[in-house]
Amino acid sequence: MAPSTLSRITKALLAPALAFGATVGLASAPAHAAVWSSCDQWGNTGLNGYTLYNNIWGSGAGAQCVWANSGTNWGVWADHPGTGGIKSYPNSKKVINKSITSLTSLTSSYRVTVPSSGAYNTSYDIWDTDYDYEIMLWVNHNGAVGPLGSAQGTVSLGGHTWNVYKGTNGVNEVFSFLRTSDSKSGTVDILPILKWIKDTKGWMGNETIGDVQFGYEITSSAGGLDFRTDNLTVSGG
Repeated sequence: MAPSTLSRITKALLAPALAFGATVGLASAPAHAAVWSSCDQWGNTGLNGYTLYNNIWGSGAGAQCVWANSGTNWGVWADHPGTGGIKSYPNSKKVINKSITSLTSLTSSYRVTVPSSGAYNTSYDIWDTDYDYEIMLWVNHNGAVGPLGSAQGTVSLGGHTWNVYKGTNGVNEVFSFLRTSDSKSGTVDILPILKWIKDTKGWMGNETIGDVQFGYEITSSAGGLDFRTDNLTVSGG
């Protein structure tokens, strides 16, 4: 879910550095022989056609470190306090840069390991190139978290059944699709979802899809929790 007043993109540009203190550099990184890791607020790198982001953007955040063996095998350790509000969205991003009508396919497979405590969702965050529209696909969630906007009913699309919500954060239109049951692995056919938003509902036009992100929107993870993406693929053309 996007911030209540500013998009993540705007937050990333405007928010001052969070005062994590000296503990950030010393935070307990996971014991993986990772190709890359970072505990920096905006730490990022490119691997295998994907971009990894630590992306700690919310207020009141704690320490967080991301590691990656590749763009499709990565994880994060996060210790955010048990307060409300999204603290971070560590993610892996694939850039598509094709309009909805020019896409012949857009699919993704995922396999994750997530904690049984904390407050978070595991989600795709899909943006058009102008960042006017945000499409979120929640494949699982835990704790006191919820989507932005009002309920629009239930629909079966892309191989899954979703509860749909529509809202705005004041900057972007946000369409959230919450899987009706939690899933830790699967394949999502994303293109029919985009066409349903465009053609069936008329909520947006023939937008050019830019970023397809997959990650963890973390509200709280007190004491330190691990989130692991065991496998991720995003393909479209």
